[in-house]
Amino acid sequence: MLRQLLLGDRQACIRANGHTRTPWLRSSFHGCRHEAQARVWFEIVVRAVAVIVIPLSLEEKAHNNMSTLLWPPVASQHELTQELESTTARELEWLLSSLQDTLASLKSGLEECAALLAPQEPGSTLVLSSLRSENLKGYITRVGTRVVKGDIQLRLPSLQPPRGQPAYRVSLSTQPTAPTVVLEQLTTTRTLINACLDVVDATRWTGDAKNANFISGQMRLLHDNIQEAKGALKGWTEGQKTWYETPLDAKTFDPPLPSNISFHLSISEAALLLNIRTLEAAYPNTGTNTPVPTPGGSYTGLSLRERLATALGGPKPAFHDEAHEVFTYNGQEVRVRDKVRVESQDPSLMAAMAKLRALERNVALSRRALDVVMGRDEGEDS
Repeated sequence: MLRQLLLGDRQACIRANGHTRTPWLRSSFHGCRHEAQARVWFEIVVRAVAVIVIPLSLEEKAHNNMSTLLWPPVASQHELTQELESTTARELEWLLSSLQDTLASLKSGLEECAALLAPQEPGSTLVLSSLRSENLKGYITRVGTRVVKGDIQLRLPSLQPPRGQPAYRVSLSTQPTAPTVVLEQLTTTRTLINACLDVVDATRWTGDAKNANFISGQMRLLHDNIQEAKGALKGWTEGQKTWYETPLDAKTFDPPLPSNISFHLSISEAALLLNIRTLEAAYPNTGTNTPVPTPGGSYTGLSLRERLATALGGPKPAFHDEAHEVFTYNGQEVRVRDKVRVESQDPSLMAAMAKLRALERNVALSRRALDVVMGRDEGEDS
């Protein structure tokens, strides 16, 4: 290989100079002024190539007789097993020690989340406005888990405003004796965050910091609580009650809310979600529980009567996702006539959601590292 390389340089020299009297080294090392200096560079190149070529040739010779060498040599398999166990024990000891710093960092993040959800005056005032319509305009003030103020103007086809008023007003009462509007999802989130803080304190101060099984169990409990707290802020978790199961007291509003209006507040994706529905009796024309044919289903009986009433200026059929469903609200079977849905982003809830996601990721990484060192599978219970 080296001979071919050198002969190739000589042939290039002949092609460049047109004769063979000039040493080919002058072509190979064009920057050298003296031939002696060129010979020195040539010797360096030969030695460098030899360093590369000789190991390669040795590797080719040993290809047919492969072997693995271990230095320093191990006397027996038993000694190798002992060294492996000793190394694993040292790794586990180091990891348990570093997790104490991780727990301190997690506590700081959880305290920040708790502060974002704590009741602090004057609270968060959120603007409410329906998209591309004048159906709903207003605001709501949240302090902690409670809604303390609210004033909303409604313009819905099935809701006639008082005489002389452009819209129907729904206002939360500020009387001390009025029932309080509580956001249960925020209450759940605060409770779970406080439980996480208790877990961190118990792990750091009352438990055995060198017991890997104890630390693993505490980290799993911490991870589950953080996931549930994040799910409560995200909304629509298992066990969350629907709007027709939790009607608000009419005295919560000033003036009291009519029975044909449903006012429902919840949390969805760290945003305040307001749903207002106007209700009507499910079967008003029969006086019994006999279902009425769905509008548009046929051209006989009540269907023709409803079409004629709509043509003469009566109320139009409802068009929304709950138009043809029947709900039991305050002990009565009702249908939803009109529905308006408005979301308002809450900066404090968005910040709390982002922090919970980061905390969940850190705890998951710590749990995974601990499982690997302890020799557990990813899906194995702690």
